[in-house]
Amino acid sequence: MNESKHKTTVTLAHINDTHSYFEPTSLQLQLDIDGERLTPFVSAGGFARIATRVAQLRSDSERQKRQFLFLHAGDCFQGTLYFSLFKGKVNIDMLNALNIDAMTLGNHELDMGNEPVGRFVRNIQFPLLAGNWDLSSEQKKRYPLANQPNIKAYDNAHSCARWIVKGETQHRVAIFGLSLDKMAEIANPDNDTPFVDAVEVARNTVEAIHREGIRNIILLSHLGYENDIELAEQVTGIGLIVGGHSHVLQGDFRSVGLSQHDDYGLRINDTYIVQAGYYALALGHCEIDFDQTGKVVRFCGQNELLLGRRLFLDATMNQEGMDHLHKEACVYLEKHPQVVVCKKDPDVQGILQRKYMPQVRELQQQVVAHVPAPIRHVRIPDEKGASQLAPLVARGFYEAMQSEGHTVNFAMHNAGGIRASIQEGPLTKADIIGKLLPFAIPIGVYRVKGSTIAKLLEGAINNATNNGVEGTGSGSYPYTYGLKFQYVANKPKGQRIEQLRVLENGFWRPVDANRRYTGVSSAYTIKGKEGYDAFDEILDTPVMSQHSMADTFVKLVTERPELLIENANYEYINQ
Repeated sequence: MNESKHKTTVTLAHINDTHSYFEPTSLQLQLDIDGERLTPFVSAGGFARIATRVAQLRSDSERQKRQFLFLHAGDCFQGTLYFSLFKGKVNIDMLNALNIDAMTLGNHELDMGNEPVGRFVRNIQFPLLAGNWDLSSEQKKRYPLANQPNIKAYDNAHSCARWIVKGETQHRVAIFGLSLDKMAEIANPDNDTPFVDAVEVARNTVEAIHREGIRNIILLSHLGYENDIELAEQVTGIGLIVGGHSHVLQGDFRSVGLSQHDDYGLRINDTYIVQAGYYALALGHCEIDFDQTGKVVRFCGQNELLLGRRLFLDATMNQEGMDHLHKEACVYLEKHPQVVVCKKDPDVQGILQRKYMPQVRELQQQVVAHVPAPIRHVRIPDEKGASQLAPLVARGFYEAMQSEGHTVNFAMHNAGGIRASIQEGPLTKADIIGKLLPFAIPIGVYRVKGSTIAKLLEGAINNATNNGVEGTGSGSYPYTYGLKFQYVANKPKGQRIEQLRVLENGFWRPVDANRRYTGVSSAYTIKGKEGYDAFDEILDTPVMSQHSMADTFVKLVTERPELLIENANYEYINQ
C-alpha cells in the first residue's frame, strides 16, 4: 500500500510526423478472411479521430486517478495542401484543438527558416520543446524566438535544455525536447541559431532536473529511432523517450497488411522508446509507473490504427464492399486488438470544414492543364531513360526568376524534391502542390564559378549512386535546365563531369571554369546537403524569392501548356 502511494502513475498518448494530414487517409489493407485475401481501402486516421480516441483515454485515466499526458514528437509542418495553402495556420488551430501538452521541434518546421516557427509559437497554446536549439545569439528579427514563453530552448548559461513539469509534489514529471543536432544539414534554421549536440544536452539536462529534486523524466525527441536508441545507451536517468522523424510504427501489423517493427516500447537499459508511425494514421498510448528513483517499474501500451467503420473497393472510397466477406472483414477489424474503430470528433472536424476545407476542395477541382500522355519521373536514370518531369520543374525555377529580372544561366534541382510522376488527363493545382511538389520550400538565385558547377553535379551524382562515397540516397540526383553534360562514372573523383555546356542565346557553349554564372535552385539544395557540398564555394549570399517550388511549376504549365504536350525535353541533361 505504501509502495503504491510513492509511485508516479502516468497514462501517455503520443503522435509524431503528422505532416498536416488533418483529414483521414485512404489506406489499403490486406486481410485474410475465411481463407480469402481481401485488399479493401479504409478511411484511416485524421485529427478528428485522434481527438475522439484521446478523449476516451483521458477519461479512463481520470477514472483511474492517473496523470494524463498527450505529446507530439515533431514534424507537423509540410505534407498536404493544408500546409501549402495556409503555411501553418491550420496546424495552429488543429493542434490547439487537440489540446496537446507539448510538442518538440521537427526538422520540417524549419524548412523555410525560423520565421514560420516564430509565428507558430506566438499562437499555439502549448509549449514547443527545443532543448538543444541555442537562441542566445539570435539577432534582431521580425518574429524573434529567444524570449518567447512558449518555446523551451537551450539554456546557454547551464548547458542544458529548458523543460516543463507536469504533476505535483513527489509525482512531478519533467519533460524536455531534443531535435536533430545536424539540423542545418537537412533543414533551414537561421545561421544565428545553431543546434547543440543532443547527447551532451540530454546528459546535462538529466543532471539539472535531478538537482531540482525531480526523478521522473520523459524526453520528447525528434532525433530519429536509431539515434533514440543510441542516446538511451549513452545517457541514464530517462524513463521514456517519445520519438519521431523515422516514421516507425512499432508493433506487429502484418495481420492487416502493414509492416512489423520492434515491439511497442523498445527497452534499452532502463529507458523505454516509443514511436507512432506517421501521417496521423495511428495513435500510441502507454501506462507508465515510475518508482521513487524515477525508474519505470511498469510499462504497457500499444500503437492503434484509427479506422472508420466501412470498407471500400477502391481508393476513391466511393464504392463500399457489401458482400459477405467484406462484412466479415468489418467484424474482424472491430475485434482486432490494434485497431480502434472510432467516429470523428465533431468540434475538431468542424474547424476544418468551416475554415479551411472549402479552399482545399476548390483547389482540388482547379484544372491548370490537360496532359495528353504520362510524364515520367525517376530519381536516377534507368533503362527507360531519365526523368522527363524534373527538367521541366527546373525550367519553372528558371522562367520564374527570369521574369523577376534576374539574369539566370541555369537551374538545378534534386530529384528527391519531386514526389510523383504526372498521369494522363487533367492536372489540377492540388496535384502539383499536394503530390508532385508538396514541400513548401522557396527557390533562390546564386552566383558560382563554372568550376563549381561541375563540382555540384559530380558531388550530387556521386552521392546518389554511392560512387566512391557513402551516399545519403538517390534523392540527390541533379536535374537541370540550361545545362548539358556527361557523367563518366569510372573516371577519377573530381574528373567525372565532361562536356559541360550552358545554353546561351539558343546555342550550347562550353562552361568556362573561371567565369561567373547565375543559377537557381531550391533553398534546400543551396544549403549544400546530400552531395551538394560545393555550394560552400558560392560567391555571394543567395537571394531567396517568395516563390515555392510548386508556385513556379503552376505558373509554367499555366502559361506554357505546350511544354506538357512536348512531354519534357531530354536534351537538357545527357547521361
